[in-house]
Amino acid sequence: MDDAVPETPPEAEDEPAHDPAAPAPLNVPRTPTGDAGVDAALDRLGDADHLATDGHVEVYEDVHRGLRDALTALDARPGPPVPPRPYEHRS
Repeated sequence: MDDAVPETPPEAEDEPAHDPAAPAPLNVPRTPTGDAGVDAALDRLGDADHLATDGHVEVYEDVHRGLRDALTALDARPGPPVPPRPYEHRS
């Protein structure tokens, strides 16, 4: 009678167990907008791919703040010059 315990193959010990709750990339494509500030904010969303769910809030708030700042900056930019009014001759 052989009382030896069979050894676990080494390759089975090296493989990590599948954890469905582990962070996983969503692989959502992000198309560049052409605005550097907006593109940087959208790229920041990729940081959430490597975080647990409870870390997403910080990333989302940071992205929201960046997008809000980009929209606010649009209001602060000077618009095109106002065309001069035609000369009105008053008698």
